[in-house]
Amino acid sequence: MTITGGIDIGSTYVKVVVMKDGRRVGYDVGPTGAFPDNVSRECLRNALSQAGLTEDDVDYTVSTGYGRRIASFSDSNISEISANARGSKFVAERYGIRTIIDIGGQDTKVISLDENCDMVNFAMNDKCAAGTGRFLEMLAKVLEVELDQMGPISLTSTNPVDITTTCLVFAKSEVASLLADGAVKEDIIAGIHTAIARRLIVMARKVGIKEKVFFDGGPARNIGMVETFKRELGMEVVVPDIPQIVTATGAAVLAEEIFEASDNLAKTSNMVSPTPSTTT
Repeated sequence: MTITGGIDIGSTYVKVVVMKDGRRVGYDVGPTGAFPDNVSRECLRNALSQAGLTEDDVDYTVSTGYGRRIASFSDSNISEISANARGSKFVAERYGIRTIIDIGGQDTKVISLDENCDMVNFAMNDKCAAGTGRFLEMLAKVLEVELDQMGPISLTSTNPVDITTTCLVFAKSEVASLLADGAVKEDIIAGIHTAIARRLIVMARKVGIKEKVFFDGGPARNIGMVETFKRELGMEVVVPDIPQIVTATGAAVLAEEIFEASDNLAKTSNMVSPTPSTTT
């Protein structure tokens, strides 16, 4: 029996997945806050508790994400690009996915996969908040709507407005001006979703878009964002059941692979006994 943990420390949320013999048996999500190491450990305990396990049962942990080096208790860390690609392969390999669009709290990523769902190329925007979860969160505040209501509200739009920028600073001013000019919230939100989707599709085309597209990260829970991607891409978009934990899942899968490889190496070494010396 092998128990592993994947810890994804993002800029806004910590996501933890626990796996037992290749099956996800627990997960937890918590705000990153000012003490992400403490939050990470608490999330790990909560995820283990769901499976009736404790920290003593864990064989290996891998951390990833924005704060991957902060988790003092993890055995190793990897880039979020590698973790997300591996998690996507684990979660959605049966769909035959070839392109991943991942929207995080403060960055966006597009990853291209080959026919075996192994990563071959990627692009990442981590220089500004354009098109990120933070972008959506701040504009929701300007519009005075709950973040989790942006999706359903946007689906009622009959005349989406054009949002000319995805720079957060300018977008906030643009949204405020649109409200002052009488634009309705559902049309503004639909316009925001379209602007984000088009920006990411431009980035995706540089990497190479191939069907099917896998959409994960917190904003993938936004049905309006999902429907916008489908319309703008003109192809099927697959969303996992819990989109915000895909990267943590990949970290947990890689943790199992690392542990089992080291365990097999140790067993092989033990099987090789030294040649006994002879005395005369």
